[in-house]
Amino acid sequence: MARISGVDLPRGKRIEIGLTYIYGIGRSTSRQILKKSGIDFDKRTDQLTEEEVRRIRKIIDTDYKVEGELRSEVSMNIKRLMDLGCYRGLRHRRSLPVRGQRTHTNARTRRGPRRSIIGRRKKS
Repeated sequence: MARISGVDLPRGKRIEIGLTYIYGIGRSTSRQILKKSGIDFDKRTDQLTEEEVRRIRKIIDTDYKVEGELRSEVSMNIKRLMDLGCYRGLRHRRSLPVRGQRTHTNARTRRGPRRSIIGRRKKS
């Protein structure tokens, strides 16, 4: 089993898809990495040799921010916005949508489940 950046890649999946299990690597980045390392996109993760895994690991370590380093950078950016007190920071602080979505209805994912108000009746 290939282990890259502290993540075990799933067995039997194409390496192009397997690399996306690493936080910070999507499909296009995965393709760029494989092109640089000279590995076929259709190769399965359990068919990789140690040399190929080493090449992928080296490219990711030198050229990309992934996993813990990227997570800490993102959280520091959010913290910076909150400390500045800018609009986006206030939206993060209140756990509301940041990118201009409506909140009168919807936004349940960000706001959490509805809180029922006891003793309130529907208009008849």
